[in-house]
Amino acid sequence: MQKILNPLSIRLSDSEFQKLGHFIQSYNGIKMPLSKKTMLEVRLQKRLRELNISSFHEYSKLVFSAESSRTEVIKLMDCVSTNKTSFFREIIHFNYLQQHILPDFIRSNNNTLKVWSAGCSSGEEPYSIAIAINEFIRNNGILNYQILGTDISTKILQEAKDAVYTESEISNLSFEVKKRYFLKGKGDYQDLIMVKPAICNKILFQRFNLMDREYSVQGPFDLIFCRNVLIYFDRDVQENVIKKLCQKLKVGGYFFMGHSETIMGMKVPLKQMSPTIYKRI
Repeated sequence: MQKILNPLSIRLSDSEFQKLGHFIQSYNGIKMPLSKKTMLEVRLQKRLRELNISSFHEYSKLVFSAESSRTEVIKLMDCVSTNKTSFFREIIHFNYLQQHILPDFIRSNNNTLKVWSAGCSSGEEPYSIAIAINEFIRNNGILNYQILGTDISTKILQEAKDAVYTESEISNLSFEVKKRYFLKGKGDYQDLIMVKPAICNKILFQRFNLMDREYSVQGPFDLIFCRNVLIYFDRDVQENVIKKLCQKLKVGGYFFMGHSETIMGMKVPLKQMSPTIYKRI
């Protein structure tokens, strides 16, 4: 009979934490100081139980083994990724988009507006961008656009693709916006809502690691949102990531960061237009 493990009895030693933490930081850029040991231990205990593994030492061997490392590394990144987000988070960015960027674009450009949501989590950000663009289109005429949403977590990307949320997650949206862009569930799913296909069809989701040496995404983009992602990286890593993102951003394109993030002191080709909003130069 197979032994059933109690995941809470499996403890992560300092040495195993340092080994896994160093790998995680080198792979996805997330800082892993010793203060995150308990967090990592708790998040991985469930995974160890799924694998019927009795120690973090055994789990480390699995992660670093040639035959199963790629699959397990993806699972490991799913466990350590932080996915705090919401619809229209930091609303000032969407106001600036509608009041300044989109009017200029529609006056001077007949091309498709290309947007990259880098670190899109469960999809609220790219769907908010799409809704903001569609609200602008309702009053200002036709504008073609495409949005790319990327994240390192395959688990959270599937949630983004599913486009299903709870009523509470869209409680900050107006009745009119809810009616125009969401479908309400019925029966057992009456507390759930789904983004309408017309919006979903404008967004492509794919797995992507900001720590990759070269960025293979199809650019260049007119807008890049990379908000509340860089705060988890060391300063040098932040600057390196921003430089690579800028290589995929058109000259004159816009770069959005989270309000707790800054480029101050960095040698990057960006000019500040408004707090946490920059233009590529």
